[in-house]
Amino acid sequence: MSLHRKHDSGRKASDAIYASSDLSLSVPKHKIPRDESSPRTAYALIHDELLLDGNSRQNLATFCTTWMEPEALTLMNECIDKNMIDKDEYPQTAEIEARCVHILADLWNSPAGSNTIGCSTTGSSEAAMLGGLAAKWRWRARMRAQGKSIDKPNLVCGPVQVCWHKFGQYFDVEVREVPVEGDRLLMGPEQAIARCDENTIMVVPTLGVTTCCQYEPVQAIAQALDNFEKSAGLDIPIHVDAASGGFLAPFCQPEIVWDFRLPRVKSINTSGHKFGLAPLGVGWVVWRDHADLPEELIFHVNYLGGDMPTFALNFSRPAGQIVCQYYNFLRLGFEGYKKIQNACYHTAQHLAAELDKMGPFRVIHDGRGGLPAVCWTLTEGAGHGFTLYDVSDRLRARGWQVPAYSMPAKREDLVVQRILVRHGVSRDLGDLLLEDIRRSIAILEKHPVSHPLTENEAGGYNHN
Repeated sequence: MSLHRKHDSGRKASDAIYASSDLSLSVPKHKIPRDESSPRTAYALIHDELLLDGNSRQNLATFCTTWMEPEALTLMNECIDKNMIDKDEYPQTAEIEARCVHILADLWNSPAGSNTIGCSTTGSSEAAMLGGLAAKWRWRARMRAQGKSIDKPNLVCGPVQVCWHKFGQYFDVEVREVPVEGDRLLMGPEQAIARCDENTIMVVPTLGVTTCCQYEPVQAIAQALDNFEKSAGLDIPIHVDAASGGFLAPFCQPEIVWDFRLPRVKSINTSGHKFGLAPLGVGWVVWRDHADLPEELIFHVNYLGGDMPTFALNFSRPAGQIVCQYYNFLRLGFEGYKKIQNACYHTAQHLAAELDKMGPFRVIHDGRGGLPAVCWTLTEGAGHGFTLYDVSDRLRARGWQVPAYSMPAKREDLVVQRILVRHGVSRDLGDLLLEDIRRSIAILEKHPVSHPLTENEAGGYNHN
């Protein structure tokens, strides 16, 4: 049936909305309704359905921004009709995007006098793929100049977020992923070098591995590649996937050398809508020098009113997220970002200490030396009578999303849980979570689960 009857003479603008005839019928789900409805009705219908979604503030699986200042929301609303790709029509938005690129390049220690170039994207996944495409094109040009085959490019990485598997599949690049082994949950220099050859377009260390929240040793990997070049004559660049760490290390761990201070680092991607504190929908990629982004990857269009060079997988995109990124830079400054990120680290370390006291858990990452996060598993050698999947399920009853998942290949036996502490996850909120974890353990210990869920039964885990 139609969403409402067009000639309903009994309907009045002053009717109580849930008593109106518009809401007396089922909502169309697979076919556009024949007639229009009032904005009040359409809003109420959709608003009510969205009540069934989880509370994003209690989603401790996601890395993404779930709290923003009212001024940022206002700027988003003011930019809702701006297409950031149209730089001729919206030159100031283009200028703001360029300022953000320069700010990030400076934050990541771009060398003085370098001709840094970069752009915004819809997120760090797109930014990562752009960095990978540039590396593939540079490798291809080098191999052609040497008269060699360009049929089998590869990249070397540790346990990575799914975007790199997508990159390999979409752009025909072999992904040589270093498997985790024993207590080693990251890619080290030895493992990286063992997989490099003349077809390696880049090595991709991750500054904040999704599964364990730790930083891979970018400086040590760069040094190993320097030595490899001396012995094997192969100059292999580094692209740093700093989706999360790019907005953390500069403020809280400046002593870690991972960025453009290393000459071998040619490009870096990050996510503005993670620890960059911007709204969902913005990432960034920056190249060390203009020469590191092959010119043939840049397209020039003029059908929006002026010459616009563009290099992105998407074209039309909203401007609000970029504007809000710049708002954060102006609003917070270096010290503001440092204060917010350190508060997240302190909360993560508090949660780790309390979880460690509970008994059943062994903390793998305690919020030190990586992301402001906590990662833990069950202690070994004890019959707990429940799994971490059961704990995760109990917490969902209180609205918390605390994922349980297995580690990558060769350590699928290791099941962990993880909490991401973002801006907006306060100490008080964390203490409420701890109480719910204690309550869940008490119930599971009193009522052991006789048939623990397997990973497949639990539905696995989708990285955010």
